[in-house]
Amino acid sequence: MAKEPIRKLVLAYSGGLDTSVILRWAKEYYECEVIAFCADIGQADETQGLERKALASGASRFYLEDLREEFARDFVFPMMRAGAVYEGYYLLGTSIARPAIAKRQVEVARREGADAVGHGATGKGNDQARFELCFARLAPELKVVAPWRNPDWKFESRKALIAYAHQKQIPVAATVERPYSTDRNLLHVSYEGGILEDPWREPDEDMFQMTVAPHKAPDAAEFVEVEYLAGDPVAINGERLSPAALIERANQIGGRHGVGRVDLVENRFVGIKSRGVYESPGATLLLHAHRAVEQLTLDREQAHLRDSLLTRYAELIYYGFWFAPEREALQALIDHTQRNVTGRARLKLFKGGVWIVGRQSPRSLYNPALASFDEAGGYRQGDAEGFIRLNALRLRALGRLPGSS
Repeated sequence: MAKEPIRKLVLAYSGGLDTSVILRWAKEYYECEVIAFCADIGQADETQGLERKALASGASRFYLEDLREEFARDFVFPMMRAGAVYEGYYLLGTSIARPAIAKRQVEVARREGADAVGHGATGKGNDQARFELCFARLAPELKVVAPWRNPDWKFESRKALIAYAHQKQIPVAATVERPYSTDRNLLHVSYEGGILEDPWREPDEDMFQMTVAPHKAPDAAEFVEVEYLAGDPVAINGERLSPAALIERANQIGGRHGVGRVDLVENRFVGIKSRGVYESPGATLLLHAHRAVEQLTLDREQAHLRDSLLTRYAELIYYGFWFAPEREALQALIDHTQRNVTGRARLKLFKGGVWIVGRQSPRSLYNPALASFDEAGGYRQGDAEGFIRLNALRLRALGRLPGSS
C-alpha cells in the first residue's frame, strides 16, 4: 500500500514513551514536519518539561494549551447534567477528555496550516475511535496518522520502543516495563494493563494517587454541601468556585475519605472486554449531590424519560460520539430537564462511602403536607380507588383467560 503523503502533522503528545517514539518515527517515515500538541486537562505535574522533550525528539514546535476550565465547563458539566455512568460503574473520565483534546488539536492544526492530525492510541483500544470520530466531525479534510495500525510500524513491545528511543537519542525516562498504564486528568485517574489484566488480582494499594485507602480514611465522618444552579454545581460548602476549581475541591474532599474507587471489567467499543481500575472521588461526590437536588426538582415523567436514555447517552460518550448529532439531540433534552435543578445537597462521607443526608431547593416539587401520612394535605384518598380500577382493567382481562395463573 502506497504511503500517504503528509506535509505537516499535529500530534497529540503526552511526553511518554509511545508518543515520543511516534513523534520521531512519523517525522522520518512521512518526511514531514511534526508539531507536538499537549492539552492540560488536569494531569498535574505531568506537563512539566514537555516542551524540551518534544523539541529534542524532533518536533518543530510545541503547544501546551491550558484547557482545564473549558474541559470542566463544556464537556464534564454537560455530561454530569445527564448523570452519565457506563455499565453501572465507570464515570467516563478518560472518554470525556478525548473530545476536549481533539477539538483543540484540530484548532491548532488549522492555525498551523497542517494537513494531518495524529494520536498514539493502539488498534485494540477505545481512544482510536474517540479521537478519529471527533476528527471526522470537526475536520473531515484532515488526514489521520495512527501509527499502531500502520503495517510499517514494527514495534511490538515496550522493550522495542525503548531500544528505538535510545538509538535515536530520544529523551524518555522509561527503562523498565511499568506494571500497568495510567491516564490522569481533572476528573480521574485510570489504570489498566500489565498486572491488572488478571481480573482476580486485587490492585496494589500503592497504585492509587487521588484517594486514601478507605480503611485509612478519617475515623470521623465529614459533611459537605454542594450548591447547584440549573443542573451545574456552583459552590461547595458555601464557597463559589469555577468549574475546574470546584472539581478539584471535590476531589480533595472525596479523596481524603477514600471515595470513588472503581474496579470494572468493561466492554470496549471494539468488542474486547478489559479490566480498568479508576479513581473518581470528586465525580462520585458530585453524582450523588446532583441526584439529591434532582429528587426534589425533577417531575417524575421527566426524570424517568431522562433516565431511560442514560445508557445510550453514556455509550455515545464512551464510544467517541460526543460531536455526533444524536448526542447533541440528547443533550438538548437533558439540558431542558435541568432548568429547575437548583438547590443544595448535603452529603456524609465516611470510610469510602457517600450518603445523601439532606436536600433543599427553592424550585422544589416536594409538598410535605401532601406526602404526609398524618394529614390529608388536599389529597382525597378515595380517588385512588378509581385510579387503581382503571389501571387494573387489562390485568383483569388477562386474568379471566383460561389457564391464566
